[in-house]
Amino acid sequence: MKRTSACRAIVILLAALAAAGGARAWADVVTEWDATTCRIATEGKLSTPQSNRVSAIVQTAVYEAVNAITGRYPSSGLQVEAPPGASVDAAVAAATRSALAALVPAQQGVVGAAYDLALAKVADGPAKTAGVAVGERAAAAVLALRTDDGGASAETYRPLTVPGAYVPTALPVAPTWPQRRPWLMASAAELRPDPPPALGSELWARDYNEVKSMGRRDGSARTPEQTEIARFWETTQPSIYHEVVDSVTGMPGRDVTQNARLLAAVSQAADDALIAVFDAKYSYGFWRPITAIRNGDLDGNAVTERDPSWLPLIETPMHPEYPCAHCIVAGAVGAVLQAELGRGAMPTLAATSPTANGARRQWDGVDEFVREVADARICDGVHYRNSTEVGTAMGRKIGELAAAKLLQPLE
Repeated sequence: MKRTSACRAIVILLAALAAAGGARAWADVVTEWDATTCRIATEGKLSTPQSNRVSAIVQTAVYEAVNAITGRYPSSGLQVEAPPGASVDAAVAAATRSALAALVPAQQGVVGAAYDLALAKVADGPAKTAGVAVGERAAAAVLALRTDDGGASAETYRPLTVPGAYVPTALPVAPTWPQRRPWLMASAAELRPDPPPALGSELWARDYNEVKSMGRRDGSARTPEQTEIARFWETTQPSIYHEVVDSVTGMPGRDVTQNARLLAAVSQAADDALIAVFDAKYSYGFWRPITAIRNGDLDGNAVTERDPSWLPLIETPMHPEYPCAHCIVAGAVGAVLQAELGRGAMPTLAATSPTANGARRQWDGVDEFVREVADARICDGVHYRNSTEVGTAMGRKIGELAAAKLLQPLE
């Protein structure tokens, strides 16, 4: 991409971010670059698991760079050093640029143009030069730390079949994620839950009939608002969760190091959440509602009546059902936000959704926000109630691990 076209692309990108409004209308250098990172991952057509990995690496590098300069929190041990007076703005830009250039090389033109625009706003001199050096060192240290985390493993999924039999040829999402090295957990299987409900159980019948009624595309029992909520949470990219986090980063009295640390904790928690959930998903291989409901006569349960033409409200994600991935991320993000604020006042949380025509929703607290995500996935027709409850509980545990690692209060 030529530099002129890259500059034009980043101007369009930044204008789109501004037009999104909402929580992103307020920003410091950390949240501005976080918004750009989320946008670049989306524009680069990364899958949701890939986008969360990118976000975790970028935001960890940003935090390491900022904290090296401000010295507000104890060192993480990565030994990123900064001379006195180094520019935080230059460091954040350099850390983000260096990490994204390595992780999303196809977007280097857009990333470079954004970097040039940001650096042009920083006065030339030793502070700018030092800040760039700090950011680049932080990105190199975090990239080295995650080089062998399994995020770039070759996909070798083997479809289940018998010789000569046709099977649908679309490959599932993130089959290698269970082999990844987490940030917070000891292993991908550390929080693996018990198996999904037995098909002859009352719990299975409850969940089957709920999603069959609430999640069907036509003639469902959903209210108009429930349909709006389902469409709102059809998006799974990190950007929607990071907008929720901005409800906290924009609170009065917060500073750039606090926000860098919070975003690092949220991003690591979300990345580990997807590692954990895909470990469980591919361990159990539980069927989605569209498969179960069209085969309701095969489960051995007398009260799960088959519907041969049932369709969910949204397209079913290409990975096994149990547990709910959206729910585990919501639970993780919610637990980090709760730990950050403790017993203090929780602001109104808010976000906008690209799958709901930019609609904006608000929640009075973490529990309300997390519960809505779970309800949405049932109304979408892609998850069962038990799966949302299990996923949410797993996410909360991962959020607590992130808080214990990154959000310890200063003495």
